[in-house]
Amino acid sequence: MATLLYRLGRGSMRRRRLVAAIWLVVLVGLGLAAATLRGPTASNFTMPGTESQQALDLLDEQFPAAAGATGTIAIKAPADGQLGTPEGQAVVQTVTQEAATVPGVVAAVDPFQVGAVSPDGRYALIQVQFNTGSDGVTDEQRDAYEKVGAQAEAQGWQVAPGGEVLNAEPEVGSTEALGVAVALVVLVVTFGSLVAAGMTMLNALIGVGVGMAGLFALSSVVELTSTAPILALMLGLAVGIDYSLFITSRYRQNLLDGLPADEAVGRAVGTAGSAVVFAGATVVIALAGLAVVNIPFLTVMGLAAAGTVTVAVLVAITLQPALLGFAGRRVLPRRLRSTVPAPTAGDRADEDSATTDRAAPEAATIAGENRSAFGFRWARLITRFRIPVILVGVLGLGLLALPAPDMRLSLPDAGTAPAGSAARVSNDLITEGFGPGFTGRLAVVVAGDDAQATAAAIPQVTALVQRTDNVLAVAPPQLSPDGRTALLGVIPQTGPTDPATETMVHDIRAAVGGIQNADVLLTGVTAIGIDISEKLSDALPIYLALVVGLSILLLMLVFRSLLVPVKASLGFLLTVAATFGITVAVFQQGHLADLVGLDTPGPLISFLPILLIGILFGLAMDYEVFLVSRMREDFVHGDTAQQATINGMGHGARVVTAAALIMISVFGGFVFLDDPVIKSMGFALAIGVAIDAFVVRMTIVPAVMSLLGKRAWWLPRWLDRALPNVDIEGEKLRARLDEKITV
Repeated sequence: MATLLYRLGRGSMRRRRLVAAIWLVVLVGLGLAAATLRGPTASNFTMPGTESQQALDLLDEQFPAAAGATGTIAIKAPADGQLGTPEGQAVVQTVTQEAATVPGVVAAVDPFQVGAVSPDGRYALIQVQFNTGSDGVTDEQRDAYEKVGAQAEAQGWQVAPGGEVLNAEPEVGSTEALGVAVALVVLVVTFGSLVAAGMTMLNALIGVGVGMAGLFALSSVVELTSTAPILALMLGLAVGIDYSLFITSRYRQNLLDGLPADEAVGRAVGTAGSAVVFAGATVVIALAGLAVVNIPFLTVMGLAAAGTVTVAVLVAITLQPALLGFAGRRVLPRRLRSTVPAPTAGDRADEDSATTDRAAPEAATIAGENRSAFGFRWARLITRFRIPVILVGVLGLGLLALPAPDMRLSLPDAGTAPAGSAARVSNDLITEGFGPGFTGRLAVVVAGDDAQATAAAIPQVTALVQRTDNVLAVAPPQLSPDGRTALLGVIPQTGPTDPATETMVHDIRAAVGGIQNADVLLTGVTAIGIDISEKLSDALPIYLALVVGLSILLLMLVFRSLLVPVKASLGFLLTVAATFGITVAVFQQGHLADLVGLDTPGPLISFLPILLIGILFGLAMDYEVFLVSRMREDFVHGDTAQQATINGMGHGARVVTAAALIMISVFGGFVFLDDPVIKSMGFALAIGVAIDAFVVRMTIVPAVMSLLGKRAWWLPRWLDRALPNVDIEGEKLRARLDEKITV
């Protein structure tokens, strides 16, 4: 692979204008396709095969008037008892009529007709039914719905439209640009060159642009959840910068070693590019592996993010060499530019590669190992106190992981929406006037073979549901036009994410399971969230085992070792456990929540753990390969295991530190968004990268490698013969080039 990438890198640099033009055409073409073909994103989560989804499908087929999106308008009078006056009733009726005229609304129910008025006569609820699902509600319809009651508010009343109809795509604003700015500063400090930093960032941004444009161009034929593009942007930008950083760093080192520009690029892509391809492949495999969970929206999220990562890899190994060709020696700090050969005929396609033995003496001196650098000093310290370091590291991460067993999963509800948002204001007003159960009402669907069977089942279902613990009330049934399908509203005493509500859902399903001659299904936003969370929780151990097994196999291919892959996988498990623990402590338990701008702690979004495992797996293997491959390279070339460990850390610490800081900055930028789902994703990924890079890979890993010594590189002969040699470190490439130079 290294030889193939070497040729690709040299070819891309020599034909840099053609390569740059091709990527520019691709970017513009996909941009135009995205602008013309972009479809809407889905704000709801579906789970085929679950009871809640079966109920929704049944309603859509037999009772379409009840299958559309719903809204709830909460009204609060200026004083208690005011709703009992003629003036108060007139205000409510005016708001009800106004809601009924909103485009797409098929019905707005007068609260006085159904008793949706609080005992103190101050609060009322208007139920609004739309003719399409929440994803079919247009922005114009949503805006008109949010403006309902403006006249009443001018009279001192509080009117708060809410409900699932307000579910909309989270907006990505300027806050995440802060993370990109920090990443750019890190690149400038790392490279000491504005040209190198700017070129690396430009390369990553082009890759993100191509990936996101392609994703939006496909959105007209593939249903994307609202969080899928955000995840793709978040991950594509982070890995794009990191991959470009790795290749640019190796290119600069090759220049300082005296290699001509095209040879320096070829070797950079052949070696660092091999690590980039491997790291990108692990991320893609882990994300695409989400399909084995068999959850459609999660599969789409994984494939969308995997697509942007794939583009980031392709851009890094083709466009990056071309940009390096345009930059020339300017990728180096000014004080070092005079130490490398000026571009000559070496940039022409007919250059003899035998010139690769040419080197500038001053450059060789500068490029020589600085054993006093922080990476070497840190490695010597870690290896000297390896046993205490391992104990402190493992125990520390274990303590951070303590809150993880208390993790609760749920879909987001209006109670955790950003403070001040329309959905949150409505939710708080309903809770204030009626109790938390009214914000997460359930629906029981009763469907018989005929109207008589349905009518006979309704009283039985009503009685069984009313006797269930934690049920506050059961609303009268709504019947389909043919009378075969009925919809009963169920109001729990507790909120949507309360554990007691989850218990009640299971109790209701168990109670009505014996009804004869009719199908009885429980659904609603709360029930859907419970079903999805349970299915994801069941799939989590299977997916974790798949990822760990995959990591062991891949690292065996790379490092020709048994213990190194096992050590890497155990370190990954430590990272995941500690990340889960910290995220639970902040977002669920509320510790230090103010620091991340979270005003209401609650359960984690259902898909966060399984998504986090997939992403962190790829990033962890990225840093593992970059650090440990140099250790193996030096060990194979005669260094002791101890010295090889120090060399690997000494050479890789600076780049891995910069890469991790960039990842943390990009992911951390999304913490400033108001949407709690995106906020938790950005936080968990930033914390996970910080733990894995600085605690596991740069501290525990060298300590363990030092403790294992040469045993770390043991591999049974039969297994060594069976495993293909992927040549990540470029050993065969260097041997071929050295042989060519000698000849």
